[in-house]
Amino acid sequence: MKTIGFSAISIGFFLFGTSLPVVAAPQTFNTALPVAEGEFVFRQQFFNKKADNDPGLTNRDVNVLGSVSVLGYGVKNDLSIFGVMPLLDKTLKVTPLGGVRTKRTTSGFGDARLFARYTVFKENVPGRTFRIAPFAGVKLPTGKSQASDSLGILPATLQLGTGSWDPFGGVVATWQTLDYEIDAQVSYKLNTTANGFRFGNELRLDASLQYRLWPQELGDDTPGFLYGVLEGNFLYQEKNRSGGATLANSGGSRLFAAPGVQYVTRRWIAEAIVQIPVFQNLNGTALKDSFTVRTGFRVNF
Repeated sequence: MKTIGFSAISIGFFLFGTSLPVVAAPQTFNTALPVAEGEFVFRQQFFNKKADNDPGLTNRDVNVLGSVSVLGYGVKNDLSIFGVMPLLDKTLKVTPLGGVRTKRTTSGFGDARLFARYTVFKENVPGRTFRIAPFAGVKLPTGKSQASDSLGILPATLQLGTGSWDPFGGVVATWQTLDYEIDAQVSYKLNTTANGFRFGNELRLDASLQYRLWPQELGDDTPGFLYGVLEGNFLYQEKNRSGGATLANSGGSRLFAAPGVQYVTRRWIAEAIVQIPVFQNLNGTALKDSFTVRTGFRVNF
């Protein structure tokens, strides 16, 4: 029989009337669990995204190294606000037909995001909780969108930002128990036009399961918790437009499976996950993803 002490309360947190410690959470999207009123949560992720599955004839190879900094603040127990800032290093290698292989790079801050999340439904009982929280925000044009090199203006997909103000919103639900947590999210991003170019609007469906692997028995002397994580991410993007014309080799559907791990203590998390494409139904010669590796940490203060 499980003993429920301080460490177990850290998993069930506010269900037992304690202050809010860190708990397991999705790694590729957000959670409906709140940030305590008057407290901050900071999340730092590092990632490497590789896309070199080129169905065309130019042998394109895109590699993105980056970090994403997220700061959240609990305005009230049911209302949290967040700011997100990416730092990116993008590299494109391509061999034009009959030409010499070229390498084009850019690096710097990308487009920031600001959004708010509000809990509209919560049900708490000893040992578990269920929450539903809509969110809404805007992507800001903080990244360079017209960077160039010796060959001219870089392609839109290689730019650090889009130059546009893009609203987004959705809803996330979380079911948490002492042994596991399930999160699910649906979101939509409306992309607008800047510099004569508009990326296609994006629909995302995300799900995450975090299951406690260690310790199997809960006790007062447990220093932390090891979770196994399995996430799924579906992305549908409409075709891009340039100069008012639709670009045939853009947009489509992607589905990713993402296994990972998290080590959770009362105030911080260490985490790692790998996103692997399950299928990619893209239009024309749109470049397909190969993998994305993410690692990082999260702290409450």
